[in-house]
Amino acid sequence: MGAGFWISRYLLASGILFIILTVVEYSKGTTSQADILSALAWSLVASAIFIGSKYWRYRKAVQCASCGDAVK
Repeated sequence: MGAGFWISRYLLASGILFIILTVVEYSKGTTSQADILSALAWSLVASAIFIGSKYWRYRKAVQCASCGDAVK
């Protein structure tokens, strides 16, 4: 799995999480630009942690117990 795979996976996770967090902010009623930027920042950080842990497991050849990902 090359860099393109991991970058696309990161962008997909970030995009989905950003949409979810933005919908939550809009459902609360009053949404400002700071709320949207906060949702963007949290989605980028959370996705980096998620994809980083998946990449680390892939590099160490550790199988994910919950999802059963076959590695290497």
